[in-house]
Amino acid sequence: MIGGVSVLLALLAQVMLVNRVPLPAGGAPDLVLLAVVGAALSRGAASGAVLGFFAGLLVDIMPPTAHLVGQYAFVLALIGYIAGRGAGGPATTVVLCVLLAPLLAGGVGMLISDPRVTMSTLIEQVPVTVTYTLLVSPIVIWLTTRGRHPRYST
Repeated sequence: MIGGVSVLLALLAQVMLVNRVPLPAGGAPDLVLLAVVGAALSRGAASGAVLGFFAGLLVDIMPPTAHLVGQYAFVLALIGYIAGRGAGGPATTVVLCVLLAPLLAGGVGMLISDPRVTMSTLIEQVPVTVTYTLLVSPIVIWLTTRGRHPRYST
């Protein structure tokens, strides 16, 4: 329940605030991705995959949408599962998921011939998005994981 609320709050913050702020290089952090990773770290692989799937569906239908419904749901379900496994510890898992998510999204986009996904987009936009997402990750991960799982509490 709380994981779903944090993902919903992250989605609203993403759409209403973050995407409207003109950041250098035209990128923006992915708060929904981080909320899914944080919730998955606290709750495990199965819960992370389910939460990631439903968070991805919300992202897929949230305007302005320009891709197939289910595309981001697939990516976030995989990321939720990977984060829930948390094999390398929380910091390593967050970095891995932040690096992997845009590459998976780009790969799925290329497989389904999404015209917005080009090699130029992958080379220019993915590093910017990854950088911004990693910069805000400590805050978002802390907000979504604090006091929820003994494995990652201080």
